[in-house]
Amino acid sequence: MTELSIPTPAGAFDATVAGGPPDGRPVLLLHGFPQTRPAWRHQIATLAAHGYRVVAPDQRGYSPGVRPERPEDYRVDILVDDVVAITERLGWTTFDVVGHDWGGAVAWWTADTHPARVRTLTVVSTPHPGALAHALRTDDDQRARSRYMIDWRETPATENEMLAHDAEKLRAFYAGKVPRASAEAYVRHLSRPGALTAALNWYRAGRPERAIGVVDVPTLYVWSTADLAFGPVAARETAQWVKGPYRFETLRGVSHWIPEEAPEPLNRLLLEHLRADG
Repeated sequence: MTELSIPTPAGAFDATVAGGPPDGRPVLLLHGFPQTRPAWRHQIATLAAHGYRVVAPDQRGYSPGVRPERPEDYRVDILVDDVVAITERLGWTTFDVVGHDWGGAVAWWTADTHPARVRTLTVVSTPHPGALAHALRTDDDQRARSRYMIDWRETPATENEMLAHDAEKLRAFYAGKVPRASAEAYVRHLSRPGALTAALNWYRAGRPERAIGVVDVPTLYVWSTADLAFGPVAARETAQWVKGPYRFETLRGVSHWIPEEAPEPLNRLLLEHLRADG
């Protein structure tokens, strides 16, 4: 693995690059909140060992070189533009995209907006945004699970609360499911001036300017039964929002932090999905 700075019109994204050769089949890994690109370390190692060219960037707000202050600069269309800018800079005309948590939402939107660029889509934990919207309208359980998205719009109260008492509440998000060293690295990263506000701006950016459509690329969706953020209604509904080849896999007893808590089953599913469309 090597570290890379990827210059774009928006600024420079910090990234981890592995595998090869440079013109090998490219895979882009998009992390979520409150993590950074090392959340994918197990997937990076496995994909690289199988010959894929893997790039995992710290996304907008997490990379210091791309950290605007305004919440509106974190709208989902801008986040998708970042994906396009990164991959164009890398010389990728098509690529496989893998996303978790907020990175999963960006991956869904990228596949919807730029289907000709996305060879395959893999989303971990995060249901299709249309399926989540349906669940929020119809399912009391999902509304309760998603209440935090409204609460976190308060600023700077949310940041102060998460970082108080040596970031006690921020550390609690990982719930012992993420290795201690990784959790501490995430806390250090998000404790730097402006970093946590930038990460929370993803929640404060407002609604997308348009509705997302049905995805028409080969898609793998991996959900886990102990996920506190996303319930079964949205997970099952996601199938209605994919018209291309679709595979839905459930990991039982696993929490929201699938890439770190259950790397082996996720890596197996990911490799099977890439090979099926490769």
